[in-house]
Amino acid sequence: MAKSNKNNNEEPIEKQLWKAADKLRKNIDAAEYKHIILGLIFLRYISDAFEELYRKLAAGEGDFAGADPEDKDEYKAENVFFVPEKARWSYLQSRAKLPEIGKDVDGAMDAIEKENPSLKDVLPKVFARGNLDPANLGGLIDLVGNIALGHAKARSADILGHVFEYFLGEFALAEGKKGGQFYTPRSVVELLVEMLEPYKGRVFDPCCGSGGMFVQSEKFVQDHQGKVNDISIYGQESNQTTWRLARMNLAIRGIDSSQVKWNNEGSFLNDSHKDLKADYVIANPPFNDSDWSGDLLRKDGRWKYGTPPTGNANYAWIQHFIYHLSPSGQAGFVLAKGALTSKSSGEGDIRKGLIEARLVDCIVNLPAKLFLNTQIPASLWFVSRNKANGKFRNRVDEILFIDARNMGHLINRRTRELSQEDIKTIADTYHNWRNPDGNYEDIKGFCNSVSIERVRELDYVLTPGRYVGLPEEEDDFNFEERFTDLKKEFIEQLKEEERLNALILENLARVVIGNGNDK
Repeated sequence: MAKSNKNNNEEPIEKQLWKAADKLRKNIDAAEYKHIILGLIFLRYISDAFEELYRKLAAGEGDFAGADPEDKDEYKAENVFFVPEKARWSYLQSRAKLPEIGKDVDGAMDAIEKENPSLKDVLPKVFARGNLDPANLGGLIDLVGNIALGHAKARSADILGHVFEYFLGEFALAEGKKGGQFYTPRSVVELLVEMLEPYKGRVFDPCCGSGGMFVQSEKFVQDHQGKVNDISIYGQESNQTTWRLARMNLAIRGIDSSQVKWNNEGSFLNDSHKDLKADYVIANPPFNDSDWSGDLLRKDGRWKYGTPPTGNANYAWIQHFIYHLSPSGQAGFVLAKGALTSKSSGEGDIRKGLIEARLVDCIVNLPAKLFLNTQIPASLWFVSRNKANGKFRNRVDEILFIDARNMGHLINRRTRELSQEDIKTIADTYHNWRNPDGNYEDIKGFCNSVSIERVRELDYVLTPGRYVGLPEEEDDFNFEERFTDLKKEFIEQLKEEERLNALILENLARVVIGNGNDK
């Protein structure tokens, strides 16, 4: 990806960069620092892409014969941002050791926004602040400047885009709960995209965070030898800071983000894409959101299956997604697990309406600890407007349930992620069930294809565990041996507890309580 490592055991370049950048962070909060380092990565990318085309225009060969390298229209025609001279990476790197470098970088960001209207109000201007030491900023510029890219714009986008995405994830981990508001864990995004397979059409995310769903959708098409231009993306985000990250995240890969909108009212109160009918909706909305202005929307036309409660937006999101689906559209989204069973404030009736309308296609129970901003158990919903369409087999009267609670592995004490093998297993199960030539079979404890009639019998509860049953025990399971092991563990725990109690009593005996006359 970058300079070839002599030692194959060396860490990947993005991890090395993160460690070096984190050392330079000093006393700056991760929430603020992410704009500094991600802004520099973005600046490096657009400057490299500009200078690559600048050299071709200056050489004036072939299609570029007679071209003016300072003509902004030349860059617009090639979908490259125009970068003024004092905003170019080479200029800034030459001034990295000067005390006014912070002002220089802020000025560069301003100049780029003025020359490129699509970047208006997107780029960070945080480099001249007092808490960022100029020497540290110079070190960061050198660090980002040392990422080896080769000479092609595509290579630059691939490497810097990968570093940008990795840093987004690391900042989300560093910020913890707050970080989860702008970042959906990569393995969850990959699973959603692998299951939906958005090869062609309009992809919509009305709570798009930093744009990970869009990036992964484009990557999916590329990985499967499709045409990236066959996808067009639409998005909305209510947090302006997060929207800026999304626009940079997309621009660094050359993805058109003109239809990724921001307004602080959000998708419910101010839908930026009122008339959009998308082929795919992919989303991770806020879990159990109680502050969604539901009291102002009691008679909204989106609530075809029932008015969602004002104290929880889960079923408002589901109906918002369905409202924006084309007649053969599909949606995949994350929801709090409680939405699978809740009957409070009419949610059970809405769920019944969705099931009877034959919209629910598949439910996946996810492992715990996947999400940074919540410990609330989560599930994936897959909804299809037309379960009888010719693209897949007719599964109108069926729902597939997958219980993936035991999958994944811990990457630290608090966070779990799904492996590529886990993602493939779950996605292949869904595809084998959905596809006409699929080789699907129920697996006890993991997956079950269930009739709508059976779901009715269980009062429209959608928890996969209710349908898949318990896994069959291993043939060599020895109850007596397992009982003996557990008994042994229990006795050892009792002995340890006894030892600790004795130690506490011994220490308490040494405590001398004063009689009130001590000085």
